[in-house]
Amino acid sequence: MEEDYLGLFVKETSFYNQIVLGSLLPEKLWTPLPHFVQGWLRNYIAATLLYFISGVLWCFYIYHLKRNVYLPKDAIPSRKAMFLQIYVAMKAMPWYCVLPTISEYMVENGWTRCFSRISDIGWASYIWYLGLYFVIVEFGIYWMHRELHDIKPLYKYLHATHHIYNKQNTLSPFAGLAFHPLDGILQAVPHVIALFLVPTHFTTHIALLFIEAIWTANIHDCIHGKLWPVMGAGYHTIHHTTYRHNYGHYTVWMDWMFGTLRDPLEDEAKNI
Repeated sequence: MEEDYLGLFVKETSFYNQIVLGSLLPEKLWTPLPHFVQGWLRNYIAATLLYFISGVLWCFYIYHLKRNVYLPKDAIPSRKAMFLQIYVAMKAMPWYCVLPTISEYMVENGWTRCFSRISDIGWASYIWYLGLYFVIVEFGIYWMHRELHDIKPLYKYLHATHHIYNKQNTLSPFAGLAFHPLDGILQAVPHVIALFLVPTHFTTHIALLFIEAIWTANIHDCIHGKLWPVMGAGYHTIHHTTYRHNYGHYTVWMDWMFGTLRDPLEDEAKNI
């Protein structure tokens, strides 16, 4: 019975493989590959497409269609800066995609607390567990990010790669994935740890991992959305300029709880 249920996860990942790989590659190139390798290849292609599509569209919108509306001309990053960010992200992308592939392997083998269908537990439990999942991820990413600053060797050899973008006119949506590969993986690990701590809907977990790519692009565009308690780009731009504030991910709550929050609206008021 358990094997039949685990087969639902394999069926789901195989479906995703068919959608991505079957749409872009001849079957003879990918169907002979082991299931694990198929999963990695699908994640790599999907993540790369998402990175470029979201990045290009957002840059076109804010730097061309809305030029001088959201950002002054002197705050727009140079093409050289954006190309460097793309280069760093593309070097790391094959390694980033190992993490979701491993998480899928663990789910398919029954090592986690994932469930396949929301109907297995009901919508009320799904929403409750999803809330717990987010709390674990928020807490984990906050402390992982903070330690990447506080532990000097981790900063020097890993996180400093990302913090060369330390001014408004060097940050762009493409900087969102411009990390040392191990740095990017470490900051995503809480998503996987959560699978062992709280029942998690497998499809939701996969979706949230890919939403990370869109979210990280958003918080590096220097446009503050002013939607409390969201940890938007205004907060994250402060992080890139002070190095000691706003380590959080989706919300400001962890920074508020642990005393590292710095509000961009308060900064604006002081400068008036």
